[in-house]
Amino acid sequence: MQFSAEQIAAMLSGIVEGDANAAVSGLSKIEEGKSGTLTFLANPKYTEHIYSTGASIAIVGMDFKAEKALPATLTLIRVEEPYACFAKLLEAYHQLRMPKAVVSEKSHVDASASISEDVYVGEFTYIGEGVRIAKGVRIYPNCSIGPYVSIGEGTVVHAGVRIYNDCVIGANCTLHSGVVIGGDGFGFAPNSENNYQKVPQIGNVILEDYVEVGSNTTIDRATLGSTIIRKGVKLDNLIQVAHNVEIGENTVIAAQTGIAGSTRIGRNCMIGGQVGIVGHIVIADGTKIAAQSGVASAIKEPNSIVQGSPAFGFMDYKKSYLGFMKLPELLRQVAQLQKKSES
Repeated sequence: MQFSAEQIAAMLSGIVEGDANAAVSGLSKIEEGKSGTLTFLANPKYTEHIYSTGASIAIVGMDFKAEKALPATLTLIRVEEPYACFAKLLEAYHQLRMPKAVVSEKSHVDASASISEDVYVGEFTYIGEGVRIAKGVRIYPNCSIGPYVSIGEGTVVHAGVRIYNDCVIGANCTLHSGVVIGGDGFGFAPNSENNYQKVPQIGNVILEDYVEVGSNTTIDRATLGSTIIRKGVKLDNLIQVAHNVEIGENTVIAAQTGIAGSTRIGRNCMIGGQVGIVGHIVIADGTKIAAQSGVASAIKEPNSIVQGSPAFGFMDYKKSYLGFMKLPELLRQVAQLQKKSES
């Protein structure tokens, strides 16, 4: 599908500078622009590429001033916020590529399931007893939606996702391939025979609205009650969230992080990759945890920044690390002093 510069400008409340009929059917990075594609310039360090790009249309700021001749084939669309406008176009492009509303005949939908209008269910997907799927949901092939699961309006469930029984998925969530929601928490009790007795996990998982969960991330169901991921949380790939954990609104967590059971993470936190967090602690709102840190105790002060394993204050960590780097020289000096004292 093609769009003209005039149509795109109308969508973005922009101003066309050049050929209003210039047409594009794809998007490109400015340094890799090709004829028939649209690009954007938001970061000044990429300005040089606009003078050589092969793209047909470029979105630029209202304050952009060309310092030399632009390609004759390039049309500009001036907008207030180029990056935000390009993101809007990416979303529109994404929506155009969404599959049409249809429930595949090759899927299994239990007779008791409730599926609203404008829903897509791909091939070989299983939808169990009592499932409720709201308007505009997209469920791609090879998914498993267990009994009495609820999925909110506009949510996208990518191929190969598994959602266990009784879990609740909010509106406008995105679950990427390989995600498992509601697997058993790691609950075992030692017994008199010196082995472990499984403790049944009978709770569920609740994802509130606008949560995104990256590929192969797992969120365990609660032993009792709910594991809760609050509104706007963004989880990267390969994260483990254990039973009865609660993650506060708008917290973001990078890949390969593990959170042990019953820990409560506050709102607006930022957690780097490969962080380990022990169970049964509270992490205050606004906390930032650097990558590869190990959090072994509660963080009670809001907006703290911590690093290290065990994690402690970021500035103290930097000072300690500088001392650690000097340790070989200090040891050498101590050895010399010992040698002198013995002679």
